[in-house]
Amino acid sequence: MTFRIALSGLNAASTDLEVTGNNIANSATNGFKESRAEFADLYASSIQDTSSNAAGQGVRVARVAQQHSQGSIDFTSNNLDLAISGQGFFVLKSPDGTQAYTRAGAYSVDRDGYVMNQNSDRLQIYEAATGVGGTTTFNTGVLRDLQLPTTPSSPNPSTAISAAINLNSSQEVPTAAFDPANPASYNGSTSTTVYDSLGNAHTATLYFAKSAAAPRTWDQHLYIGGTLVGAPNTLTFDETGALTDINGAAGTRATMAPYDPGNGAAPLTLDLEFAGTTQYGSAFAVNNLSQDGFTSGRLAGVDIDTEGVIFARYTNGQSSALGKVALAKFNNQQGLRQIGDTNWAESFASGGPQLGEAGTSSFGQIQSGALEASNVDIAAQLVNLITAQRNFQANAEVISTADSITQTIINIR
Repeated sequence: MTFRIALSGLNAASTDLEVTGNNIANSATNGFKESRAEFADLYASSIQDTSSNAAGQGVRVARVAQQHSQGSIDFTSNNLDLAISGQGFFVLKSPDGTQAYTRAGAYSVDRDGYVMNQNSDRLQIYEAATGVGGTTTFNTGVLRDLQLPTTPSSPNPSTAISAAINLNSSQEVPTAAFDPANPASYNGSTSTTVYDSLGNAHTATLYFAKSAAAPRTWDQHLYIGGTLVGAPNTLTFDETGALTDINGAAGTRATMAPYDPGNGAAPLTLDLEFAGTTQYGSAFAVNNLSQDGFTSGRLAGVDIDTEGVIFARYTNGQSSALGKVALAKFNNQQGLRQIGDTNWAESFASGGPQLGEAGTSSFGQIQSGALEASNVDIAAQLVNLITAQRNFQANAEVISTADSITQTIINIR
């Protein structure tokens, strides 16, 4: 019996060494969670044994318990490196279609634009959608693979130009007939770039000339690509220098006649918005000038905020939300089944996954450009290693002592 008890001790100490060795081996593994060997004593359960005289039958490994404490956050230069500060797991879809869960956030992009880890497991997100009023929402009921766009984005034709300009009230009315080539025929001008439906850029120039027709009135001309667009607009200001009407109608907006780019694109119809335009006794100044069109663009970069929203940045200066990183948590995360490659799978003991979003409920926040390090404490593991070694040696000594006693008994004549 003594041999068996000591053998169980050797097995337990060996398991402790294996667990400690595995922790030390993975001390540099991103997202790794250390384990702890837990033991329980053994006693006979027959009716002949009583607690007053039972010596015990050794030890067994009760379980190898995972320790899901937070690892330190190490910052990197890759925006697709993700770390969770707090509760939650990233959700992955394996090539065979099964789901896995991980804290390791080292991701890259394959040739088709899918964001995946080193095992081709694809990161799962909630797809972006357009809500009421044009706001961005996320479909949290369905998971899908995160795929970065690999084709150029569509252009958006310009529909409006917004200009806030101060026209110098102290300037004289030009004596020469208006001619864009003659600066003496107008008092000021400014230009911006507009885009047609094919994404081609065109230079739009606004000219302003003080009018002799009535006090506090100005003629405004629009040229695109050197071609006059529609008839001039008449801007009228009040005694305080505020714009009151355009072409005799109250308001600050004028709709221009369509302009045909002549390149196969749809005609451009522009609204000119002059809100904020004034006539003060100071120099001609452009306080604001913008338009709402843009050309096509290719993906220039990806940003991910602390709530997991993925923004794509394009070379045309635009950005859009691609989706939101999905997180999962479990009632009993120690019950998760380890499947290797720093991934876990749900089990009966862990319960089903509870999906959610970063920063909500008890889910942690996401840090882009960072990785969660292993939570292994090397100093503590080295102490465990020494303890397990001593336990192994002590149990081996029990076997040696029992063997000596057995030999003594055998040698009795």
